Amino acid sequence: METVEITVARRTEHGKGPVRRMRAAGKLPAVFYGPKREAVSIVVSVQDFEQKFAHLEGSHLIRLLAAAGDAELHDKMVLLREIQRHPVTGHFLHADFYEVDLTRRLLVSVPLRFVGKAEGVVAGGILQPILREVQVECLPTEIPDFLEIDVSHLGIHDTVHLAELKQPSGVSAVGDATLTLVTVLPPTIEAAKPVEAAEAAEAAAVAPAAEGEAPGAAPAPQAAPPKKGGGEG
Repeated sequence: METVEITVARRTEHGKGPVRRMRAAGKLPAVFYGPKREAVSIVVSVQDFEQKFAHLEGSHLIRLLAAAGDAELHDKMVLLREIQRHPVTGHFLHADFYEVDLTRRLLVSVPLRFVGKAEGVVAGGILQPILREVQVECLPTEIPDFLEIDVSHLGIHDTVHLAELKQPSGVSAVGDATLTLVTVLPPTIEAAKPVEAAEAAEAAAVAPAAEGEAPGAAPAPQAAPPKKGGGEG
């Protein structure tokens, strides 16, 4: 796994006004903290942050590079624990960097990647991922970018469970072994049935025309019965 590096600086101003000005100047307020240290307010370049983290999935090891060689921040290894975004614009608002011990295993989320075309999909089924990521335990330096699942052998109704997930050495998936990760669903509607149903509905709505009578024609008027009367006389 490649380590991502980002330059940070200590932040001395707090409050809504200063934070608003930072964001307007292209800076992202953030915090650096860990199990053995108090939280430190920092700031990073929004452009740098977007380039390195906007499209990353899962957990990645990050090296902080501090401006002016700040010993408390420089060369610290962290994970990006949380990102806050604006609910409308999606712009980054705040980030949390959590310091990690490279010698201690930790719990992180790793995305799943599905490869191959399932036999059941070829037969008309639908590939249905149940989970997009799983929790694993490993050292910070061994966090995989993703875990791959080959689905090509899956037929309709077949599934892959957590116990079948292939993991690199040193990485252990956490959770119920019977947890379903992906399955192949049967076709929901056969292609011919909607046409047949429409034709049947149309036939039921239109009563069959009488023999020799044009469809939709009004029935012929009946002759009036003869009047009763006396003979000549």
